[in-house]
Amino acid sequence: MDLGRQTRVRQAFDTFFGPSRPPEPEHVLELFHRTAETVPAYRKFLGEHGIDPAGVTTMAAFRQLPLTGKASYHRKYPLPELCRGGTFAGNDMIAVSSGSSGHPTVWPRSLEDELHVARRFEQVLVDAFDAGRRSTLAVVCFPLGTWVGGLFTTACVRHLAAKGCPITVVAPGNNKAEILRVLPELAPHFDQVVLLGYPPFVKDVVDTGLAAGTDWPAYALKLVLAGEVFSEQWRDLVARRAGIADPVRDIASLYGTADAGVLGTETPVSAGIRRFLAGRPDLARELFGDARLPTLVQYDPASRFFEVHEGTLVFTADGGIPLIRYHIADDGGILPHAELLAFCARHGFTPPPGPELPFVYVFGRSLFTVSFFGANVYPENVTVGLEQPGISDTVTGKFVIEAIEDADRDRRLRITVETAPGTTADAGRIAAAVQAQLVRLNSEFAHYVPPERQLPDVVLRPAGDPEYFPVGVKHRYTRPS
Repeated sequence: MDLGRQTRVRQAFDTFFGPSRPPEPEHVLELFHRTAETVPAYRKFLGEHGIDPAGVTTMAAFRQLPLTGKASYHRKYPLPELCRGGTFAGNDMIAVSSGSSGHPTVWPRSLEDELHVARRFEQVLVDAFDAGRRSTLAVVCFPLGTWVGGLFTTACVRHLAAKGCPITVVAPGNNKAEILRVLPELAPHFDQVVLLGYPPFVKDVVDTGLAAGTDWPAYALKLVLAGEVFSEQWRDLVARRAGIADPVRDIASLYGTADAGVLGTETPVSAGIRRFLAGRPDLARELFGDARLPTLVQYDPASRFFEVHEGTLVFTADGGIPLIRYHIADDGGILPHAELLAFCARHGFTPPPGPELPFVYVFGRSLFTVSFFGANVYPENVTVGLEQPGISDTVTGKFVIEAIEDADRDRRLRITVETAPGTTADAGRIAAAVQAQLVRLNSEFAHYVPPERQLPDVVLRPAGDPEYFPVGVKHRYTRPS
């Protein structure tokens, strides 16, 4: 029996049950040295780059360390060597990434890691949703299995219950029929209900329940979402259908990955700022360098330390596999708290109060784009087109973007759209709406693509189409050319 592990777990619980501590970004230097000392793979990695860990004593030196990544680090060394002591012994759970980049990746973790991430759920459920006082039914709608979302979420929310929050968890996973079966039985016994899942699936649950007569307002519904960027039009649409009166406070997005769990959380202050910027694309472009609206969350630099490398995000975090300057390849950036609030003040906006933590913004994985006439076509732009009145009720929100060649080898933009069951969608109307939003939101598209090529070819497919929208498989919004 590993008595040292017992001690570490007890210390982790003591920290979790105690008060939150002010962030101390300098902890990354201690994490770096501990990782270099105890993780064989990272020690080899540094040696191959001619780096003596003893010489890294400042943050300036830390920022010069080589980046790690799936190809350059995780897949290069035997899996046990990526863990502390070169063994799985300190880890009690395995998660497998979805393989959206083409290759599934294994991520060991421990109970201590879950307690660390549970702080992020506490920031949403307790600080924003008042789940420390109100009895709360947490319905985990992420897929259950080897994927990180379902089991990790279930564990973290249960840790909050162990801390004393009146939270009860039910985990039907992404089984829509089971979710809608248990809700009428359980929901009336709680002050509020929280659905936790991927945005398109949660929307489908809300829509299906509404069609079946579910009285969503009676459940005092709240939503915790992750995995995809969604528009403020989407937030408003779902809030309206779910009877959510305050979408800023009652709908929260998480920025999470299989690599390190939850990296940041949407708070009322970040959601409020994002909604303000949704109506001011000129300010969004000034702030983010793009009129597209990214996910905007706050993060604790003592838990997940962010840097930016050539417009993409790099983070450092402890875990079953400690990650030092890990290049996650998400397009985005970071903004200091005081700087962003000052920007808002200069433009006459005062956001709701919130934690004094820095912000990270995320457009999405850089590989989730299609190049068309030199312009990057982003799923976020197409989503806004599908959310227009008269269209949103006829589609599920899922689609696939492809740049294809026709018989004359001319490039065409094709968007295959999943239609909602029992409805009739209009491909021409959808194509016009998507074109309008692409031209409005994507200056590259408006200026690079010839006007006669801007109207996409829209192909309609039924819900659950096995080729484009197979059931039970993580959806990909793009396909390689």
